[in-house]
Amino acid sequence: MSTKNAIITGGGRGLGKATAIAFAKEGINVAITGRNEEKLKETVKELEALGVKATYAAFDVTDKAAVKTGIAQVIETLGGIDILVNNAGIAEFGKFMDMPADRWEEILLTNVMGVYNVTREVLPHLIEKNEGDIFNVASTAGLNGNPSTSAYSASKFAVIGMSESLMKEVRKNNIRVCTLTPSTIASDMSIELGLTDGNPDHILQPEDFAELIVATLKLPRRAMLKTASLWTTNPA
Repeated sequence: MSTKNAIITGGGRGLGKATAIAFAKEGINVAITGRNEEKLKETVKELEALGVKATYAAFDVTDKAAVKTGIAQVIETLGGIDILVNNAGIAEFGKFMDMPADRWEEILLTNVMGVYNVTREVLPHLIEKNEGDIFNVASTAGLNGNPSTSAYSASKFAVIGMSESLMKEVRKNNIRVCTLTPSTIASDMSIELGLTDGNPDHILQPEDFAELIVATLKLPRRAMLKTASLWTTNPA
């Protein structure tokens, strides 16, 4: 895979960073995006130390104009694009009537329209070369709703629906679209939300998630993983 180029949104930390590092170890050139430019710069240095071309673009995935400019910039720097990982997202939990409406809207805009905005800029390049891989990161919260997860679950249910529809649309272009629905992973976001203490003995680690993506990429082109749910073996 050393000739491949990838874009990973939310690549400055957590699942995105782990995936970027796993890609770099495979020789894949990587562009990462996010809102924290300092974290992006730090991660790019780590990626370059692994011997690959690495770059970044700082933008909010809800800003269509910034997405358009940023994606064009990193594709030009890399010299093309083969793989997109739509990982950027936010989460907050609260009862239906307790969460402010503007926060509900922010979660939907980031998690759903963010995926749409970035994919819309990348997809024409993949269609033109008649090959590519897109990974859309949803969640088990998008498979089943739970108390206090209405906003987050709504956004991830939408990602799953959009992703499956896109998969059926672009298979004819030799583009594989995979929807990932992991259970709780010890990412920065999960730890900040108090969902896990990060204990590697009973919680999935970002590196586990990254390995799943790498393994999926290594499938023969004739084979496509439509969806995958990642769970821990021995939960606390």
